[in-house]
Parts: sequence; structure tokens; C-alpha cells
Amino acid sequence: MTGEISSIDSTRPSIARVYDYLLGGKDNYAVDREIGDVFKRDLPGSVAIAFANRAALVRAVGEIVATTEVRQFIDLGSGLPTADNVHQVAQRQDPRARVVYVDTDPQVLVHGRALLEENDLTRVVPVDVRDPEAVRSHPDIVELIDFDRPVAVVFSAILHHVNDEEDPAGIVRYWHDQVPTGSHFFVSHFRSGNNAETAEAEKVLQGTFGRGRWRTDDEIESLLDGMEILEPGIVPASLWRSGAAERELTVWERLIAAGMARKR
Repeated sequence: MTGEISSIDSTRPSIARVYDYLLGGKDNYAVDREIGDVFKRDLPGSVAIAFANRAALVRAVGEIVATTEVRQFIDLGSGLPTADNVHQVAQRQDPRARVVYVDTDPQVLVHGRALLEENDLTRVVPVDVRDPEAVRSHPDIVELIDFDRPVAVVFSAILHHVNDEEDPAGIVRYWHDQVPTGSHFFVSHFRSGNNAETAEAEKVLQGTFGRGRWRTDDEIESLLDGMEILEPGIVPASLWRSGAAERELTVWERLIAAGMARKR
């Protein structure tokens, strides 16, 4: 695989490592755990949110392989490997499935490449997701992904780390224009709750990482403009195709939304 891995900085919090901590992983440092504990305090449902988001992604990948002809996945801003990664879910159902993970966190690259050392159909690409042309032209993408066939593009809990001026909709639109009809897009995203509790949590996230914005359901849906948004639409991640009975959600459960769309 190509791409240089920068050194791991254990003195500054990493989005991927904080998320790993919230999921109960061990690939994190004290600085990440400190931030994770702040989230647990100021965002009491943060652990449940992390697991709900991950579970929705697993369901999406499983359904794509089970119900469509898509066997290629690009996971943008993939984060650290955990249980039931995209390639594991997809290749368990079809060993021919191809997966490319895209992330610039050096620890993600080290752990991902070690995990995938003997998996010829899965790669880790060290390119910033905010530069989609660089991702698209990376040799591993060019080699592994056939853009004449449908692709599943995954934006799992990444676009709320992209500022408005960095044009998150433009990033999605770029990939929409690269893939053929029948391709699928999965998005999960922090929702703007418009209340004091969630507004404070949003400030904590932005203050920690110095970037990002939570968005309304309409704004999240607009990221998928021009595509067919599949049932049940943009909904809380814990309810997205979960099979769970309708119930009243807590304010924290409503904070992370998920949805899937298909290119017409």
C-alpha cells in the first residue's frame, strides 16, 4: 500500500481514538480518555450514541450485500478497527466484497494495515476525506474499486466534523458523480437538537477538535440531494432499520441520525 504514516501524537486528542474509547476499545491514550470522560459527563448518552451509530452502520452494510448487487465499499473517515468492521460484515456474506478504508489518523493506518495484512480485497488509504479527488486518484482506490460497477460510499459519523466552508455537500456530490446508478450512500450525523443540553455538547465537541457542525434533519437530507432516500428516511440511528418497536427516545438517543440513499 502507498502513503506515508506520520508519527502518532499521544499528547493531542484524536477523533478516532476518542471514539474507540467510547466503544470500549484499548487503542487510545490518557488525553483521549480525558476527552471521552468530558463527553460522558456533558453528553451522558455518548457511549450509547457511539454504539447506536456503529450498529446502524453494520445493519446498512449487511443489507447492502444481502439485497443489492453492490460488492464494493469506500468507508470515508473510517476510524480505528473495532468489532464488525465494514470488510468483516461484507466479506462474511460475500468473500468477494472489496473495501477501502480512508483515514489520516496514523494510529488508524497502523492498526488497519496490520489487521488487513493478508486481506487482498481490503485496503487502507491515508488521504484526507475533504480532498475527494486525491482519494479517488489514490493507487489503491484505482486498483481495487471498479467505478463502472455500483459502489457503496460510507460517511459514518464523519461529515459533522467537516465545516460548512469545507463544503460537505460538495464532497458527497463528488462521489455521487463518480459512481454509477445503483450505488448506495450511508450517512450518520449528529443532529442539531435546538436545546440547551445538546447545544452545550456541540460546543464541547467543537472546542475539543476545533471543527465541525451538527446539522438539522433537513440539512442532513440535503447532503444526499439528487438521490433516492430509502426507507425509513433520516431517523435516529438507534431506530434505523433496527426492527425495534416504536418507543419514546431520550434526548441523547435523538442526537445521532442515520440514513441511506441510492443513486438513481
